[in-house]
Amino acid sequence: MACLLPAHAGEGGYRLLELDGHKVKWGERRLGAGASVSYAFAGETLRFDGSHNCGELAPIEGLLGENLSMATLARETAAAFRVWARVADLSFHQVADARDADIVLGAQGQPQGRAFANVSYRPAPEAGVRSIEQALVCLNPDHAWKVGFDGDESVYDIRYTLIHEIGHTIGLDHPGPSGQVMGFRYTEAFVGLQPGDLRGVQLLYGHRADDGEPDNGVYVQRVQKRTVPNIYSMLSAAENE
Repeated sequence: MACLLPAHAGEGGYRLLELDGHKVKWGERRLGAGASVSYAFAGETLRFDGSHNCGELAPIEGLLGENLSMATLARETAAAFRVWARVADLSFHQVADARDADIVLGAQGQPQGRAFANVSYRPAPEAGVRSIEQALVCLNPDHAWKVGFDGDESVYDIRYTLIHEIGHTIGLDHPGPSGQVMGFRYTEAFVGLQPGDLRGVQLLYGHRADDGEPDNGVYVQRVQKRTVPNIYSMLSAAENE
């Protein structure tokens, strides 16, 4: 598993993830090239030796509770993937078996923090961008999760959290603490991708083939609520994650 570089503030509101000095993305090893990516939920305990984060994934059902059914979690997860797919040449499809998936989502087998992502890439002899081989997303089953914003930022919205984590799995890092979905502080100040998020994902995968302009009116939205500095316990070498 590759090591993460420190997360410095990104220019333009985004920062591309770098592993061992290489930018990483799905599909072709070329910035701007689109990709099709599969995902699945962990249905049993899976271990990933050498992973920096998410070394043990427990079944996704560990996240369920009174306010989060499996049907709701599946719906919110699909919606989180669509947020990225609708603004870039990037598509996602669910598969039944986690062993066949590019991105595997599950509960943390050893709960800590809130949520983490792990990205590994295929080696290549040439310099330049590396192709992602596998990515993991793991959420803490000991924390409560909610659907939607209600002003209580001590409980995280599952869709917003997944949008952020999926951003890591497709090659984006924290550009800084706030102002973008990829910022490392949880906030309910906006519900969708911000301009820096859009620039980052479109640099990696290009615009959608059928969309000359990003659908900013739908996905770049702000909510007039107070932002508090609750730190995501997510993929950041600056916080030793």
